[in-house]
Amino acid sequence: MTSPITPTPSEDAALIEACRHKSVELLRTNLSPQGILAATPGARAESRGYAAIFGRDAAVCAIGMALSGDAVLEREAATGLVTLARHQANNGQIPKFVDLRGQEADFWYLGCIDATLWWLIALDFLDGREPAGGLRQNLAPGIAKALQWLEAQEHQRFFLLQQNEASDWADIMPRSGFVLYTNALWYRVKHLYGLARMEETRANFNELFHPFSAVLAEYRRARLLTHYVKRKAKNRDLYLSFVNFSFFGEEGDVFGNLLALLCGLADGEAARRTLHALDRAGIADPWPVRVVCEPIPAGSSLWRAYMSRHLQNLEWQYHNGGIWPLVGGFWVATLAQAGERDRANTELAKLARVNALDGWSFNEWLHGRTLAPGGMRGQSWNAAAFLIALNAVREGSGAFALRPRWSGSR
Repeated sequence: MTSPITPTPSEDAALIEACRHKSVELLRTNLSPQGILAATPGARAESRGYAAIFGRDAAVCAIGMALSGDAVLEREAATGLVTLARHQANNGQIPKFVDLRGQEADFWYLGCIDATLWWLIALDFLDGREPAGGLRQNLAPGIAKALQWLEAQEHQRFFLLQQNEASDWADIMPRSGFVLYTNALWYRVKHLYGLARMEETRANFNELFHPFSAVLAEYRRARLLTHYVKRKAKNRDLYLSFVNFSFFGEEGDVFGNLLALLCGLADGEAARRTLHALDRAGIADPWPVRVVCEPIPAGSSLWRAYMSRHLQNLEWQYHNGGIWPLVGGFWVATLAQAGERDRANTELAKLARVNALDGWSFNEWLHGRTLAPGGMRGQSWNAAAFLIALNAVREGSGAFALRPRWSGSR
């Protein structure tokens, strides 16, 4: 499938600038006194719970708002993170979302692991920027508790986080055990906060999620985990979406693979292998990007009954192969960070075009085959991800370029 539109470079440039303006406008519309809402408020958004401050959404938005060039957004970038901090659990966990009407924190059915990771990443990003500087010092007790909560879920030989299924951004997908997306973020947090065993985390990440090219450790648990993968896996170019005791995911988790590259977990050869595999899967054709390469069908051993809830996660829908402009922003940032800036600019224009559909709807996701819109309009993190991608194209490295590690104490 190819895009029916062949724009000129000047048309692309005008569209990118229009999307920058519309992204800033949408984020300003979605601001509340307690931070950025997940989507534009309204009856449907409120009935579906989107008129709330979500941990992962607010963190991605904070980064985009800080890069927006808009004084209001820059000033308010940290507000949602502070609201989340006020509702932090006693054990250190950051909520999945905060319902502003009841001032109630929600932590999801099986616990939401990535809100805490994204919160820490966003705090560090804002810490050295005005007017949000000093966040790490101001929120130091909460940061220490959040890190302690995450460390309590780290395997003490693999130094990777463990989680139950359906407990990260793909919250009706069966990924469990050691999950690619989550552990890419964990490595990033370890780098930013100078946590112990960072290099072991990186080595074990590559060994477990891509055991086909890794040298197996002597630890017998690693040999057992990868034994099943090596016998059964078909797709050997992408990182596996998760690895559990005797089963694993090879649907091709696009977000997890992109974060592995953005967060510095892949060397040059692994990065090239991964990008080529994503290209072969056509993840950005016609719009950036489909979030899995091969959806999990209802007859698969990985299928779960909850995936058909509201007929939402069927093949090529939602997290099971839908097109997410949010992840499209990370695709563009990955291309830019890999040195493919011309291509990144072309994909940025495509990302602007998908956000512009249906009168600049900034729709949550589209069907991966029919391209029909699904989910909620006016998604804040679509706008933020576009601004993050735009910054990466213009700067060449962007928000996720690895900086020298913080050397202070917790």
